[in-house]
This record gives sequence, structure tokens and C-alpha cells, in this order.
Amino acid sequence: MSVTLHNKFGKVAVLYGGWAAERPISLKSGAAVLAALQASGVDAHGIDVDRNIIKILQEGGFDRVFNILHGAGGEDGVLQGALEVLGIPYTGCGVMASAISMDKLMTKRVWAGAGLPTPAYRVLTADTDFTAVVAELGLPLMVKPATEGSSIGMSKVKLADDLADAYRKAAECSAVVIAEQWVTGAEYTAGIVAGESFPLIRLEVPGEFYDYQAKYISNDTRYFCPCGLDASEEQAMQLLAQQAFAAVGGRGWGRVDMMRDAQGHAWLIEVNTNPGMTDHSLVPMGARALGMDFNALVVRILETTL
Repeated sequence: MSVTLHNKFGKVAVLYGGWAAERPISLKSGAAVLAALQASGVDAHGIDVDRNIIKILQEGGFDRVFNILHGAGGEDGVLQGALEVLGIPYTGCGVMASAISMDKLMTKRVWAGAGLPTPAYRVLTADTDFTAVVAELGLPLMVKPATEGSSIGMSKVKLADDLADAYRKAAECSAVVIAEQWVTGAEYTAGIVAGESFPLIRLEVPGEFYDYQAKYISNDTRYFCPCGLDASEEQAMQLLAQQAFAAVGGRGWGRVDMMRDAQGHAWLIEVNTNPGMTDHSLVPMGARALGMDFNALVVRILETTL
């Protein structure tokens, strides 16, 4: 098998690290992906990405790229555009889908235009009438930087007086900030690989929401797969995830995060075009529910470049 995969994929660059705030997570994801590919017999080489990446790829003679960078520079269409110019096939979404999905505001605008359900929102600026936003969207609210990942800079706002502070915190991370109507209910995620939606995972977090601590550090976050919905309800949410991914132009693989309210309505929250691949990560968890181990998952993702 190893010789076959060696010939099938050629020389593979695994790109991780980078310069985004999510660099530490990308380093973990990259180490796991690199080890899995090498264990499967793929001629894989790890590269901690810096601004010289184009030169390194040109001189390295690579046949394809497994991109496991998270955040700005690697997940927002910038690297994807460079790889298109170089003519090197790569995992994950293309330029447009990466750029849209990295921007939560643009993602919501695309979904709203496509008639897909996503919570009501307002763009915040330093001049915003915060009282009017609370009157329109109600409390609590979720305040988010539009272009940051891993829940960095996000806040749940329960009191109207706290909205201005939450805006300032998010504005330190992104030039664009949104306030989003809070959805009370269960949180779900669906991994999508090669057009297939994995079984849903339901998340229970010890804090207010699935923040950086809950994602990467805490051992108190609980994951349920099977998710507890009946088959028809789960299939409906899997289909919604695929529609959401397709609406932004998604391809290859990714993850769609959703909420389900007390009335059973599903709401789209965001798309991750390079989801985490660490020991806490969700796409590998969904794959395991299908009987696919981590090495097989990583090879399957790489196959989408063929």
C-alpha cells in the first residue's frame, strides 16, 4: 500500500504554522497530519509556513499540498491564490470559498441571499447606537470579529451596558465586528469530506459557548456522536450543512457549525474551510463514527487533490 500511495500522490508538502493568531493550533494539526501521511506511506514533508513559502514550494519540487494552516494567510484565500499561480493542487476550498468563509459577515450575507437560515445580525462600529442594536436583536447577543477563527475575540453579551466593551474586544482582532442574535439550544457540527456529510456531533460546553478554552484546552467539553437526534432530523441538518458549504463555493473538505433551537429549527453559524485536526478536533471524531481512523481520513482528504 505504501508504495502505491507514494506513487499516487508524489511529493507532498504539509503546510502548517503560519502567522495567524491560530498558529499554535495549526502546529498541532500539522504534526498530526504529517505523521498520519508518513505512516500511510505518503512522501510527505512538513513546512512551517512563513512569507517565503512561494519560493520554498517552487524550489522543493512538490506535486501537491496538504494545507492545514488555520486563520489569516492560510485559510482566507491568500495562500490558495498563490498555489493557483504555482499550479500546485491543494486540499480544501479554493480562493473564493476560502475568502468568503473566513469572513463571518460575508458568509452570513451569502447564506441570507441563498435563503438559508442564519441568526439575525448587525454590523457594529465605534459610532453604532448600541441601545438600538439591543432593542432590535434582544439579549443575550454574540459579538464576533468577522475575520478571526477559533472563537478568538468573541463574547456573549447579557447586559446592554456590556455591548460597547464586547465591541472593543472584538475590534482588536478584526476591522469588522458583528453582533448576532443569540440562539438558545444545542450546538452541532458536521464535517464534510468529498461531498459526504459525516454524522453530526453535538457539543456540550462547561462555559457560555464553544470558545477557545473549550475547543483546545478544556477536558470538560462533552461530545456526543451519535448526536441524539432521530435519523430524519439528523439527515435534515446534514443536508443543510451541505447546502451551506455549497453556497459559499466549498469543495474538498470543511466543517459547518450549526445551532438547533428549542423549536427544532436549525441555524447556520459558520464554515471552517481548514478545520482543526488535533486530538480535540471534530472532523476526526465524525470520521470515527463511520469507522474511518485518523490516517484513513487524512489520506481521503489528500485524495481530493487528484
